[in-house]
Amino acid sequence: MTAATLTIDLNAIVTNLLALDAKSAPGVETAAVIKADAYGLGTSAVAKPLFDAGVKSFFVATVEEAIPLYAAVGKAARIYVFSGHMPFDSRSYYDYPTVVPMLNSLAQVRRHFGRDTALTPFGLQIDTGMNRLGLEADELEQALAVIGDRKPELVISHLACTDDPNHPQNAAQLAEFHRLTDGRDWRRSLVATGGILLGPDYHFDLVRPGVGLYGGAPFLDARPVVTLSLPVIQTRDVAVGESVGYGAAWVAERPSKIATVAAGYADGLIRAMSFGDVMVWADSTPCPVIGRVSMDMLTVDVTDLATVPDALDILNAHQTVDNLADNAGTIGYEILTSLGARYKRSYTGG
Repeated sequence: MTAATLTIDLNAIVTNLLALDAKSAPGVETAAVIKADAYGLGTSAVAKPLFDAGVKSFFVATVEEAIPLYAAVGKAARIYVFSGHMPFDSRSYYDYPTVVPMLNSLAQVRRHFGRDTALTPFGLQIDTGMNRLGLEADELEQALAVIGDRKPELVISHLACTDDPNHPQNAAQLAEFHRLTDGRDWRRSLVATGGILLGPDYHFDLVRPGVGLYGGAPFLDARPVVTLSLPVIQTRDVAVGESVGYGAAWVAERPSKIATVAAGYADGLIRAMSFGDVMVWADSTPCPVIGRVSMDMLTVDVTDLATVPDALDILNAHQTVDNLADNAGTIGYEILTSLGARYKRSYTGG
């Protein structure tokens, strides 16, 4: 088989959930963000063990992402949609009443309450300083005038700078969230993975970890979730002075053995990996990626291996998504969500 194998450890995802849940008080609900097909790992496969572990609230980006999740967890869970109520979403919100739009503009509030979806649950997203989605302070009062005596199921905002715990915007957004929501009988949520780690002042009624569930920073205590094994298609001997790959970008400085493996930038192993210190692993032995990453293949210097295995790992316990991202000049989120459709997916645990 030439397809690379992406192995997803469902037990590790549940372990990460429980570890993040333990960082907040017992009265704080821990939800799960599984947008972008559970960060590329498969919505249905990931949702079920999280649901079985006690998650009763999920977050997705669009209503289209909510439908397969609804099929996986049924009516017993709430599914919140970050993008809110878009022009063609009304039918879905009417047909799936446990799918809840997070209304984030006056236009969305008017759209929702100008239709029969006014009778379905809704939440509100307010802007506290990120300036991306959410009602501004003056818009919030106008929205409440439209909503009347209906009560939002959840009111959320989102922090912009949790990758830097000491950034002053974290405290500024917390203060603004208090200013806009204190004294109202609302269930509130401010933080995702990074915000959970800022401490209990940020937790409110519900926290919504995303990347931390899947082994990513800033949750440094997370268990690795994914292993990506790349089949070796061919090995060849390369003499001193010979080049490998497009642009003759790598030239052998010693007699070398080069393995060509079956994955490339069409599979989410981005071309920037050509220019960093990216390794693949033969068990516990690192081997450098050399030359240019191409669409379907990359090349690896395996000269120092006594025996070249049938497959080499580019993601494993030695090289997590964040290690790989650092060496490729990107972030772990991009590595996870770019993992390609050609991989054979294998699930363990759960």
